[in-house]
Order: sequence, then C-alpha cells, then structure tokens
Amino acid sequence: MKNYTITVNGNVYDVVVEEGASTGAPAPAAPKAAPKAAPKAASAAPKASGAAGSIKVEAGAAGKVFKVEASVGKALKAGDTVIILEAMKMEIPVVAPQDGTVASIDVAVGDAVEAGALLATLN
Repeated sequence: MKNYTITVNGNVYDVVVEEGASTGAPAPAAPKAAPKAAPKAASAAPKASGAAGSIKVEAGAAGKVFKVEASVGKALKAGDTVIILEAMKMEIPVVAPQDGTVASIDVAVGDAVEAGALLATLN
C-alpha cells in the first residue's frame, strides 16, 4: 500500500493505493477519501475604499492572476489591460470593456479565478 496526498481544484485528498494481482476481475470499490479544508490564501484581496464601480471587469477564462496592470483611481480607455491572467502557460489580458476610472481591484497576484469571476470594477 502507498499513501498519497492529491490536490484537485484546491481540495486536498489523502488516498491509499493498493497493488493487487491482475485477475481480470474488477477490484472492489474503495471508499472515497474525505476532502480536507483547502489552505487559506496568504493575503486578502485588496479592496478600494468606498463603493465599487458600476462597470464590471470579469475573467473570460479560468486561471491564475499573473499581474495587475491597473490601480485604483487610474483612468482607462476601452481595451486597456486591467489584469493579466495565466492559464495553461499562456498570458491572457483582461481589458476594460469601456472607458472609465478603476474603482476597485478585487483580486491579488496569485489568486485562482473561475471564468466569469469579478476581477475589478470601473466608474
């Protein structure tokens, strides 16, 4: 028997793998391992002071925040890069959907985000 710790989508599992003789018959199903609590992020995401803006900047794909290009209070034009995500070793720029001023940055470098997650807001 061998013990392994496996992380799947942020959930940590302890599993035991047993070597068996190959008899052609399927092995009996082993009970599933209970997930452990995922570790907490080291730092909280930075928030803007005051209310968030009305224009949402959302992730187009799941990935990890690679770089935050904009800062709160910065004026942006439509198409300017706000955040750069990394997914499958590719850098994906997330751009401002329209002109505005950054009201909040809702993620930090290293955060894992899902598609459609709110990354920032503009006024």
